[in-house]
Formats: sequence, structure tokens, C-alpha cells
Amino acid sequence: MFNKKLLKNKASGRKRIFTTLMAYFNWNDSINFLSKMTPRRCWNAFRVYGSYQLSKLTGKPIQWGYPISISFEPTTSCNLRCPECPSGLREFTRPTGMLKQDFFRETIDDIYKDLLYLIFYFQGEPYLNPDFLDMVEYAHKKGIYTATSTNAHYLTDEKAKKTVESGLDRLIISIDGTTQDVYEQYRVGGRLEKVLEGARNIVKWKKALNSKTPFVFFQFLVVKPNEHQIDAVKKLGAEIGVDQVRFKTAQVYDYENDPNRLIPDNNKYSRYKRDASGKMKVKSGLNNHCWKLWHANVITWDGLVVPCCFDKDAMHQLGNLKTQSFRETWHNPNYQQFRKELMTSRKNIDICANCSEGLTVWED
Repeated sequence: MFNKKLLKNKASGRKRIFTTLMAYFNWNDSINFLSKMTPRRCWNAFRVYGSYQLSKLTGKPIQWGYPISISFEPTTSCNLRCPECPSGLREFTRPTGMLKQDFFRETIDDIYKDLLYLIFYFQGEPYLNPDFLDMVEYAHKKGIYTATSTNAHYLTDEKAKKTVESGLDRLIISIDGTTQDVYEQYRVGGRLEKVLEGARNIVKWKKALNSKTPFVFFQFLVVKPNEHQIDAVKKLGAEIGVDQVRFKTAQVYDYENDPNRLIPDNNKYSRYKRDASGKMKVKSGLNNHCWKLWHANVITWDGLVVPCCFDKDAMHQLGNLKTQSFRETWHNPNYQQFRKELMTSRKNIDICANCSEGLTVWED
């Protein structure tokens, strides 16, 4: 009976993942992404995936190839004060600053032949960096698929035009409410009308320049104050003309107590659930492996290399690109030790405790 139930749950999980992929599939974006593939990037991706699967099989960290994807942080500065964001709360222990073009270009020149996907985001608002779109254009010319996430308050008509011209492939617009009173409960200090104006500007210039990029979608962070607007944001996205609307689960640092009352009642849009004792826990579980540690990483504005986007304050520094090349860092003893610890006792790594890897949000 147990095995049948387990198999049924696995089948149900695969079905949900497939449903999500189909709901989010877009032909233009997919074709554009595949156009960035080169024989070298394909071979690198194959090596990375193969080493990850072999690591899971043997229980020992084996790392071949170089990252398929990296996140570069344009800045730690932000105009908003979101309650679960270190940048918004001004709670960083690391310094605030701007990514410099020379350092960015030097790093990209070192790794672009193997790199497929470049995310211009970690903490902060990317458009606050005056050189942001110039860096996007540089990466675009190297044939890398580029993406960013923005609160859209700086998507003026001029910036929207330059964004389309830069060659940016994917633009994620955070919109966490369809009315100002709901929106500002999470996006503290934000103005919904500025977000909508920025989205309209992007849609307008895509049409005016006859461009299929960037692929634009509204990202709706589902929290308790806005979960009743899920259907409304779908309609709003259609009215504005964005390519898609996607939903994201919220990370709540103190999820056991949820002091800001953010965890939604709708369980499918939550990273958390109550166990038999009534205690809140992370849904996804903490298996002793993590795909992100094999195929991706994060580089802060000042060159620190950290494992993933959950290390927001850069507490687990695996390297410094101001003193060591990226290729040296990727295989250095710090990285090897971190992967080893992850595969033996992941639950004891603090940034893993609130991880959403393996958690899928889907639509009915």
C-alpha cells in the first residue's frame, strides 16, 4: 500500500511539473533561448549535468565543466522597503555599491564561451545602476541569454526603449497587487501606477521596434494580503499586453511565527505547510544534493562568489574575483568543501534551511 501511494504521489508531482512547464511555455522565448546554444555550451551543460547525477549516485561531490548560469548583482541599492528583503530593510552587513563595467566585462570575457544564461539580479534594483543596460548589451553581443528582475519604477519611456535596444532577452516585472492599497502592503514605498506605466512603455517599444525581446512577464509574489487578487492580476497582464503572468511563493525568514502575516491561506502558493504537530515547516524538504551548486552561482557587485541567491548577505564566500579568476574559483578548495558539506548534512547549512528548490507552483 505504501509503495502504491508513493508511486502515485511521484506521478502526481511529475504531472504538476509538466502542467507548470506547459503553462509557462512560450515559443518565441524558447526559440530565442535555443539560438544561444553552441556546441561548446551544449558540451559544457552535458558535463555539468553528468557530474551532478554521478555525484548523487556516489554521494561524493564531482564537478565537471563550468556554470551554465550565473547571477551578477548590478547593485545592492533599492528604492523600496519590502519586509522580507535585506536590501529593502537596509539590513546588509556587506557594503552597498554598484557593479563596475570594467570588472563585469573582464569576468564575462573569461567565461562567456561556456555560459548560457546570465541573470542581472541578486539584491537591489538593477536600473539604479547607470551602466546596467550597457552591460546587458555587452553580454548580448557575446551571445548569452540575458534576464533581469525589476520593480519597474525606473522604466521611463527612454529606459524602456534602451532596454529593448540592449537585446535583453527576459524582463521580470514584480507586481504584487492590482490595487495600490494591496500592492504597497508588500512593496512598501512603491507606486503601482509607476509599475504599470513602465510595463506599458516596454510593450510599446517592443511593438515600435518590431522586437520579439525581451520576453516580458508579471511576477506575482503570492502573500496573504494579495492572494485574493490572483485572477485580477491575470486580467491586468492581458490588458497591459505582457507575454505572461507567473506566480511565485514568498520566502518568509521567520516562517514558524510569520510576524508580518505573509504566508497565504492557499496552500499551493506557499513554501510552507504545517506538520502533524501544527508546526510550520518548509515543503520542499532538504535532500543532501542541490542542482544549483553544480550549474549556477552568484557574483556580488564587488566580486564575491557565493553559492546561490539564498545567501543574500554573502556569508558563504567561496571566492573573490578581485584576487582569483572565475575558473580558478569554481574548482577551488572552498567550493569543493561546500559541495561536500551539502552532500553530507545539507540541513546544517543555514542558507538551505529556507530553500524552495524542488517546490513547484502550478495552476489548476
